[in-house]
Amino acid sequence: MRISHNISAMNTYRQYNANAASANKSMEKLSSGSRINRAADDAAGLSISEKMRSQIRGLTQGTRNAQDGVSFIQTAEGALNEVSDMLTRLKELAVQVQNGSYSNDDKANIGAEMNALGTAITEIYVNTKFNGSAVFGSQSGTTVLANNDGTGNAASIAYGENATQTITIKAAKTTALNLLTVETADATTGADAAAKAANAAAVSVTLVENAITEVNTTRAAYGAQQNQLEHASNNMATTKENLQAAESRVRDVDMAEEMMTYTKNNILLQAAQSMLAQANSQPQGVLQLLQ
Repeated sequence: MRISHNISAMNTYRQYNANAASANKSMEKLSSGSRINRAADDAAGLSISEKMRSQIRGLTQGTRNAQDGVSFIQTAEGALNEVSDMLTRLKELAVQVQNGSYSNDDKANIGAEMNALGTAITEIYVNTKFNGSAVFGSQSGTTVLANNDGTGNAASIAYGENATQTITIKAAKTTALNLLTVETADATTGADAAAKAANAAAVSVTLVENAITEVNTTRAAYGAQQNQLEHASNNMATTKENLQAAESRVRDVDMAEEMMTYTKNNILLQAAQSMLAQANSQPQGVLQLLQ
């Protein structure tokens, strides 16, 4: 019997340290909810999950961009809806002013309303903004609209994981509206009621209908782009959901399984403590030989 080296105690102590380390790792995983807390836990898994997290963050922001684009278009659509209502009223007035039973004063009054509607339409196109940006592109601040041919861009929306997909929202075409608002602005000018009545009568139904068609065309284009952005947003949300599920399988800990592991390691740790006490007491038997 040798007492210089207590081999059984040393072996038990080594097992005790191993069990303690395993129990500590299980506690860390259970408290953090993550199977991978450092690269040493799973180097390949960490690399994969970090790439997935990057994709998820990109998709999250790309979805926000698309939703902002939808809000931009909805702002434009709301404004154009008001313009459409006013143009409908203008058509009604353009028909009404042709009534031969009306006096010049009556027609001049109609011209005043036409002018007010034309000014209101102009203000909508000039002043409608989203986050400080002109919704309908750069418009002049004069009484009548700038003669916009619709070839300019009001906004460019980038979306997708890496913002590689874009949709360009064209500036609203205002060629017909420009002609109309010029006429409505003239409807109340003149030295007398007869001149004003003549100016009001010059606002033709055809001119108003052309403006209505122009607005409807713009609304249709905006509606198609809104649908495109909404579909893109839904697709990105689905992709993000699938990536999050995959990333969770790689990185998150299975709480039930890890609790089983922790319980096992904790039992082994307590057993090692007891056995270490037994191993340390064995050399004391030498004293019996010395009596």
